[in-house]
Amino acid sequence: MRTAAALVAAGSLLLTTPSAVARTPASAPASEAHGTAVAAARAASEGIDFGPCSAEQDLPPAVECGTLRVPLDYARPNGEQIPLTVSRSRATGEDPATGRAVPRQGSLVNNPGGPGVSGMYFPMLGVVPGWKRLAAAYDLVGYAPRGVGRSAPLSCADPKTFHQGPAPAPRHPSARVKRERAARAAAYARGCAERAGDALRHYTSPDNARDLDVLRAALGETRLTFLGSSYGTYIGALYATLFPSHVRRMVFDSAVNPAPERIWYRNNLAQSAAFEDRWADFRAWVARHHDVYGLGGTAQEVLDSYDVVRERLAGEPAGGKVGPAQLHTAMLKAAYYDDHWPQRAHALSAYLKGDPGPLVEQAEEHPEAAAEAENTRAVYLAVECNDAPWPTDFAVWDRDNTRLARRAPFETWDNVWTNLPCAYWPAPRRKPLDVRAGKGELPPTLILAAERDAATPYDGALELHRRLAGSTLVTERDAGSHGLAGGANACVNAHLTAYLLEGRVPGRRASCAPHPAPEPTT
Repeated sequence: MRTAAALVAAGSLLLTTPSAVARTPASAPASEAHGTAVAAARAASEGIDFGPCSAEQDLPPAVECGTLRVPLDYARPNGEQIPLTVSRSRATGEDPATGRAVPRQGSLVNNPGGPGVSGMYFPMLGVVPGWKRLAAAYDLVGYAPRGVGRSAPLSCADPKTFHQGPAPAPRHPSARVKRERAARAAAYARGCAERAGDALRHYTSPDNARDLDVLRAALGETRLTFLGSSYGTYIGALYATLFPSHVRRMVFDSAVNPAPERIWYRNNLAQSAAFEDRWADFRAWVARHHDVYGLGGTAQEVLDSYDVVRERLAGEPAGGKVGPAQLHTAMLKAAYYDDHWPQRAHALSAYLKGDPGPLVEQAEEHPEAAAEAENTRAVYLAVECNDAPWPTDFAVWDRDNTRLARRAPFETWDNVWTNLPCAYWPAPRRKPLDVRAGKGELPPTLILAAERDAATPYDGALELHRRLAGSTLVTERDAGSHGLAGGANACVNAHLTAYLLEGRVPGRRASCAPHPAPEPTT
């Protein structure tokens, strides 16, 4: 689930008592539950020594940084420790509208998704108007999960070889292309094992949830207030399953389907199908603005124009940098976020009129960002491949995705190439936890979802809502941007703010009208 959106004082030492030790679902080893309690108690005692962030972290002076150490292996809590970088902006304590004093409510911890995405920039949202009321009451806390950035960074390949320049992106690849991509995926998986060694097995979603509980303790919080977006919702769901008594308030923004049988192979199939619908939404919007972009008056005509661009780029990459694969990656962002629609439509239009500049600007790969991109991919694959069983026979992938690509060609095979190293993964596969909380086990939690979200299809929100008793689902109707918290929908944001500041939820279900579609620009 790829995206970016854009946590102890004496009381927490009770973690060592039987009443506060994490619950141990049948599929979660008791030794890891005990190890988490040990690590959390240690973190509660030591805290985090926050100070100025380094220049490398590129954060403003109002944000402070620190390091938390967590066990690499929670079954051995006193064994090897790895560092997690943490960022924080202190609660301002002042209502931005009235200037009145606001009581502090603790830390609001964010995970923006991924896997493989850093949340270190989250505290910067405190200066954005829509976040100022929350920043008055909460310390805004971000962190880089294990493996990401400076948090015990994971790498599977030499970043210098990560970006290979202009590349094809066939919607219906030939047998030769499939063999080549399978060989490349197997080599990448071997590279992960060679570079990470035995540590590779410890990059998992349950470990991310355990890290979150240690972070909670280190921040001096007896209970966690958490905002997870996209993949971050799965970490939150695991946390709610493993540590229900440690939850204060929890927001699931654009929820991953947590059903064990959907983690992760089937979720990726569902995602590819949903991207086709969202790609159609973009093309329909472009068609409505044919007078601005000249790409066609129907969604099919816009697709025809797009295909002309793809074919030309296959013969001559734009600026020597942008081929069909880079074009697809740029257009995929339009399927994630509709605020990208005007820029992407303009780039296609300008290219067909003889100006490749906007397309090159939006789609080119930047060598200076290769190390970060490779790190993101390495962590993404380590987590998803470790989390669950995957088909190990390429024939299964070929059968399922050939069938799917007949009706959903836009993203299907690109999604396969992203995840295919999991077919050859050298580390042990885990059985996913059964995410679940019964009546009274959790305080009220809030799920935010858009009906036409492609990255995390809406059925994931419905499934999570069914599994967490007492949860509230707020739906943005007839909309599909990924990540709603603090976004363009005032109704959704009102529910978010009421919940985080006052603990109020709008009953079991609520809905909001869609946010306005973007205006066309040139």
